Amino acid sequence: MKNKAIIGIGTNLGDRLLNTNEAVRALSLLPRTMVTGVSHVYETEPVGLESQPKFLNTAVLVETSMSPMALLGACLGIEAAFGRKRNVKDGPRVIDLDLLIYEGMKSESFELTLPHPKILQRAFVMVPLHDLFPTGRAPGLSFGPRLKELGSEGVEKIDAEISLPKTG
Repeated sequence: MKNKAIIGIGTNLGDRLLNTNEAVRALSLLPRTMVTGVSHVYETEPVGLESQPKFLNTAVLVETSMSPMALLGACLGIEAAFGRKRNVKDGPRVIDLDLLIYEGMKSESFELTLPHPKILQRAFVMVPLHDLFPTGRAPGLSFGPRLKELGSEGVEKIDAEISLPKTG
């Protein structure tokens, strides 16, 4: 059985648009996983550590039969392949892949909390999520009222396309 999952992508080092495109491509190559939707790309102010470059953020919808933990592991592997270093909390990063939602799954553990615990605090997550779910309801999460309340200040859509990878 395939489940829907949403993965948030963020990058603020190097060629940010290329990093985003390559991360989507890497997700499309995962076993038993198909990329079925990609949001617009947004440039956003950093959160937490403010003295760093702006981010590009996007959200990706996949259908997968991988377990949530296997999908998380795959995301961490993609980050490692990009050379992601975790030296500074909320610091600059070449790529960040966050498993935001996994259809039908709620969990709270040290390794994985689903839905992601900070979704409803971050416009830079909810605005791309709204592209994928214009009703403000994603699998297992209603975010529309919170997005309206929070607003989208500091989340600027850029003129860039992330294309869905071709499937065999």
